[in-house]
Amino acid sequence: MRLPGLGLALALVLALAAGSGATVAQTPAPATSSSPAVAPPVARPPRQGYEVVAVYPHDPTAFTQGLVFRNGELLESTGRYPSTVRRVRLEDGQVLVRRDLDTTYFGEGLTVLGDRAFSLTWQSGKGFIWNPDTLEPLGEFTYAGEGWGLTHDGRRLILSDGTARLRFLDPRTFAETGSVTVNWQGRPVGRINELEFIDGEVWANVWQTDAILRIDPASGNILSVIDLSGLLAPGDIADPNDDVLNGIAWDPATRRLFVTGKNWPKLFEIRVTEPR
Repeated sequence: MRLPGLGLALALVLALAAGSGATVAQTPAPATSSSPAVAPPVARPPRQGYEVVAVYPHDPTAFTQGLVFRNGELLESTGRYPSTVRRVRLEDGQVLVRRDLDTTYFGEGLTVLGDRAFSLTWQSGKGFIWNPDTLEPLGEFTYAGEGWGLTHDGRRLILSDGTARLRFLDPRTFAETGSVTVNWQGRPVGRINELEFIDGEVWANVWQTDAILRIDPASGNILSVIDLSGLLAPGDIADPNDDVLNGIAWDPATRRLFVTGKNWPKLFEIRVTEPR
């Protein structure tokens, strides 16, 4: 599908929304006295581009599923077999600590909340808890459905499962406390994958596109689409179906944004341009 005047990433998001054939019934987390009112859909979410600030090496065998910036390093989870969680030095991509999952598990998203790191598996309904410094295992948890991406808002884990739904989990009991449907002007947008929480918004990769969505976690409304088309040179992509954009890490102290992809040989620090 090609739409005049639109980037390929934005055109793919529109195609996903148009193909849904359904409007959204919002089911946000239970409201509190301080919760803002759910906003109506954005009339037309704008498009944003990017500027490359710096380029770093990235393990081209890492099938990146989750990415977190912490204490000047990256924590990364990978899929396939064996799946891993790892601490990675930013400057040269060196893996400092690596833990392999049992080969019965296909690893997925990763986040760090307080003194615990949490990682998902794809179809096993099981997550793992790690010491974020040593990556020693601290425990396990279970959840319904598939696990794709994972982030948090400081009090809740936020999980994607490949559909248009974001689910909120209690980080102690792992009970689901609510959910919201990601939507483009009221139509659900699926394939929501790796997640990062930035300045009160959920930023999400859309699987097999070059798009990052900025999402209002209260309503599921898409606030803008960041089009990262052309970020990785075609010569660095071995398999266009697998080597796709996936991995968002935010450094709130310096306000740096890092992105990479599955089996990408490079990790990029980027600056997002103003909406248009």
